[in-house]
Amino acid sequence: MLGTFYTILGVAAAIVVLIFLVIVLTFFKLYIQALLSGARVSLLSLVAMRLRKVNPSVIVESRINAVKAGLNISTNELEAHYLAGGNVVRVVQALIAANKANIELNFQRATAIDLAGRDILDAVQTSVNPKVIDCPDPRQGQSTVAAVAMDGIQLKAKARVTVRTNINSLVGGATEETIIARVGEGIVTTIGSSPTHKQVLENPDRISKVVLQRGLDAGTAFEILSIDIADVDVGENIGAQLQTSQAEADKQIAQARAEERRAMAYAREQEMRAQVIEMRARVVEAEAEVPKAMAEAFRSGNLGIMDYYRMKNVMADTSMRESISKTEGRPDDDSTNPRT
Repeated sequence: MLGTFYTILGVAAAIVVLIFLVIVLTFFKLYIQALLSGARVSLLSLVAMRLRKVNPSVIVESRINAVKAGLNISTNELEAHYLAGGNVVRVVQALIAANKANIELNFQRATAIDLAGRDILDAVQTSVNPKVIDCPDPRQGQSTVAAVAMDGIQLKAKARVTVRTNINSLVGGATEETIIARVGEGIVTTIGSSPTHKQVLENPDRISKVVLQRGLDAGTAFEILSIDIADVDVGENIGAQLQTSQAEADKQIAQARAEERRAMAYAREQEMRAQVIEMRARVVEAEAEVPKAMAEAFRSGNLGIMDYYRMKNVMADTSMRESISKTEGRPDDDSTNPRT
């Protein structure tokens, strides 16, 4: 019975020793590395990191870099940011870069910027080394900003904007797309307000001065240092094209109105022809009543036979005179065309 107890105790001790050896072999290198670097981390802390599903190598190496750069960042702070889904390595590198460049940046602000989705290291590097932004962005498929001066000539301009990051407004500040859009708007406004395109071609820096005076970096995560006009080209004569289009539109409108008047005149002509036919029908109808009236006059004694003959003679005489007058009014072919 006693032997069984010692056996169980020995097995338990062996298991404890084995676990200890596994822990030592697993974290010994990190422990020694942190100890020799002056950023001491206990073995229990390393084990706790693994239990909390935190990568001990990332935390230890980041702490070593911070301590060597003169920054006092605890492992608890690094673990908290790691568990929050942040990029611990980029944050520590950004803090080191900001410290070397004398940029005011603490750990809380850096982690807030990182968790907001911004690249904190790139922001710090841009604060030290300003970058150039092309306007418009070539990645959007446009190489120039087109605008029309007051004389109707189109100009195509391309600008290069030099900016640096404003760390204090990085959280909640507008991105590069806003800077590009505002600069493009300023270019269009400046060219559009110019009386002639020649003024812009003679003084391209006029665009830069006007755009800079508008304070386009307000509310953004950047500070605009300069705006340089890289190229200005003459485009199409938009004013002439608009006038041509307007003249063509006026022509089509006039043609449509003339066609409308022609259709109305044709309709009126057809209406008058219909009225003439109607009046002729009435005349024929009235003439058909004459024999009836004459017969009635004969029966009633109001018209005698001699009266009838005299009326016929008058009608024949009138018809003869009309025939003679028509013959006399016709041109003589022999007189107009002399014989050869």
